[in-house]
This record gives sequence, C-alpha cells and structure tokens, in this order.
Amino acid sequence: MTATQLSAPAAPTAAADGRGSYWITTFGCQMNKADSERMAGILESMGYREAQAELEADLVLYNTCTIRDNAEQKVYSYLGRQAQRKRTNPNLTLVVAGCVAQQEGESLLRRVPELDLVMGPQHANRLDVLLAQVEQGQQVVATEEHHILEDITTARRDSSICGWVNVIYGCNERCTYCVVPSVRGKEQSRLPEAIKLEMEGLAAQGFKEITLLGQNIDAYGRDLPGITPEGRRQHTLTDLLQFVHDVEGLERIRFATSHPRYFTERLIDACADLPKVCEHFHVPFQSGDDDVLKAMARGYTVDRYRRIIERIRDRMPDASISADVIVAFPGETDAQYRRTLALIDEIGFDQVNTAAYSPRPNTPAADWPNQLSEEVKVERLREINALVERKARERSARYAGRSEQVLVEGINPKDDSQVMGRTRTNRLTFFPAARADGGQWQPGDLVEVRIEEVRAFSLSGTAQP
Repeated sequence: MTATQLSAPAAPTAAADGRGSYWITTFGCQMNKADSERMAGILESMGYREAQAELEADLVLYNTCTIRDNAEQKVYSYLGRQAQRKRTNPNLTLVVAGCVAQQEGESLLRRVPELDLVMGPQHANRLDVLLAQVEQGQQVVATEEHHILEDITTARRDSSICGWVNVIYGCNERCTYCVVPSVRGKEQSRLPEAIKLEMEGLAAQGFKEITLLGQNIDAYGRDLPGITPEGRRQHTLTDLLQFVHDVEGLERIRFATSHPRYFTERLIDACADLPKVCEHFHVPFQSGDDDVLKAMARGYTVDRYRRIIERIRDRMPDASISADVIVAFPGETDAQYRRTLALIDEIGFDQVNTAAYSPRPNTPAADWPNQLSEEVKVERLREINALVERKARERSARYAGRSEQVLVEGINPKDDSQVMGRTRTNRLTFFPAARADGGQWQPGDLVEVRIEEVRAFSLSGTAQP
C-alpha cells in the first residue's frame, strides 16, 4: 500500500473566512482516493486552501487503509509526527478518516489523544458537519453505520482528464481474510440517474475517461428495487454501463473491482459491444487452488475463473487482464502455492497485485492456528513477483511495432520532454510532448502512438503523423 498526496489545483480556493490550509494524505485503494477528492472539495468549499507542505497545514487529514498491517502501521508513524507538532500548536486540527478510523474508533483517541476527529468511510460526505462539531470544542468519533449521502458537486478532482465515480459503497461478502465489510459497511448502490448526472457533469468539465468504482462492483444494483419483464434484476452493472455509455464528451469508461462469483457472460458481451468501455478487466483470483479458495470463502473455483478469462479473450482477444493474489494464506501448502504459480503462468496476466497474507482484526483467518512463518511469506512473495514481472514482460511484447491509442494525462514527472498516458488496455505509455506542427500534446488529447520500446509495465513510442 502506498500513501499519496493530492496535488494542488492550478488556482487554489482562497480561505475566505480565514480557516487556513489543509493537507490530505491518502493510503490504499482507489475508493480511498475518490473519498479524498470529495473531502478535499468539502474543505475548499468551507474556505480552506491546500497547504504547500504537510508540516505547514492548519488541518491535516489522513485517509487510512487497513487492508494490510504495514499500511496501518505507516498511519501510526505519520500520526506520531503530527501529535508531537500539535503539542506546540494546539490550533492544529488533526483528522483520521477511512478504514483504520472505522476499525479502531474511540481506541484511536486513547492511543493518540491529540486527535480531533475520527471518521469512518461512510461519513466522508459529512466532513463539514463533523468539523463544525470540532470547532465547537468537541472531540468527535463518527463510526456508526450511516446511509451515504449523495454529493456530486464538491469533489476536488486530482486529475482534469480521468475521474473516479463511485457507483456502489460497501461490501456484503465475507472473505475470511478481508476487513473491508466491517470497515466500509453494507452495500449501498447509487441510483443510475445520479451516477449519469455526475458523469455528465465531469464530461462538461472536459473529463475524457471515467472509472466506475465499487469494492465489489459486480454487486451493483442488488439492493435497488425492480425486476425486468424477463424476470431478472432491473439494475445490474451491465445495465448501468449501457445506461451511461452515451454520455456526450466521454471517450473511455472503465470499472473496478470485479468479483469472479458475480462476473457474467452478459457483462463480458456488453463490454465487447460498447465502444467506450475499455478492454481492460481487473478480476482478482486470490489463489490458484480450490481448497484455499474455499478456506477464503471466495465462492468460486479455479475452473470458474478460467472460464471467465477464456470468455473475455474469446470476445476481446487483445484485452488486458489484471488481478490480485494472496500468498501464504493460513495453511497454504507448497503444492497449493505452486498451483497459484501455475495459474499465473498459464493465463499470462498483464499485471498482478501480489501480497503476502496479513492477519487483520475481526476476520476469521486471523485466529486460525495454521499461520505461516514470515520467512515463508517473504520467499513466496519474492518468487511470485519475479514470475508476475516475467509474464507481464511477455504480454507487453505484443505491443512492439503496433499503433496504440493513448489518452494523454500529463507530463512525465521524470522527463518533462515527454507526455504520458494510457492505452485502452491500461498500459502506461510515454512519448515526446512536441507535436510535428511545433505545438505540444495536451492532457485530454487522444494520440495514435507507434510503440518502439516495451517494458514489463510500461511502453514508449512516437506519435503518428
């Protein structure tokens, strides 16, 4: 897990009422990044401006992740630094949001009494209300179950080209290793009309690509009423993609994260038939062994996963497939681990996010007696990472000499003579910023790029005339 900072907008909002400056550090997943954008927008609407540096901010907010222990411990390291600062600057407002906040609740105040506000993910859209209580002198904990309020007007987007749009919050699954359901709450689907309205607003601002987000996005609509005349649910991810596809101005639509248990042929066929939906699928498999999958309570078999990938590649032969995998799950034998390696080798993923199992609070697997040693975790993770990179490099080789459509996202931060963007299949691509006519390629441009250099996870090339 990494921590990211939201970059300052071109023209920061002035602190009209003198509230001062803010700083947000985001740990973890895309859902957290989307939440941080909304909270940054709320802060700016309240009159805060973004600080130039974390240690200069009047309000510091950590949007936290608890999916693995190392991410959680990093949060406490950051908090210690700010708690020390607050002892000499009592006017500093210190906020912990996100999954660690939801998991720890009031115990965070005992561990870090300098905190002003502890708030779970379901309360992100209530930041202004909660800060009003802090300003009245209260120390606030907001972790109770809460229906997530619609708010599509205040997000301060980190990009002006590619945007996140939440379509479903929470998760009803009960994977034995995962803390997400207990910290993000039950599934709450947004209405299709609200989602489309937000996408239309972003398109009107010049956004070209939207990623629809959900912890388990294939569950979209399960909690919404309505049955079609054919007897199926009226609201599914497939129906949503068809409903929002015609938003004028948008060039690309992506979605994440999928669950193999609910991934349907109807969804695959819709992705193949809808021109704006990109040929990139993130479908975690977690293990290549059926017994481990059963212990994880994943609800599918390896054969079921294979059939999904085969169907995707049958309809979209060039589609890229990314996934998540956990090694050294409690009780995982060497033979079971080898089956995971074999599945990666067989399928040939474009990218795999790998992790060694990390016991998380309030999850069944954390209490099992058959935990594996750190030495086994480190060795298996090292070996699987090497395989993942090798297979990614093999998959990248297909791009050599081809022309790929790239959506420019911005300047290469390591080389300002280049711009960078992504192919429809989500490969990061770099090429010269200078156009043949003497101008410069700009964010939002769609450019045909001839690929001249391939790497495991990125490409380089030259714009075509």
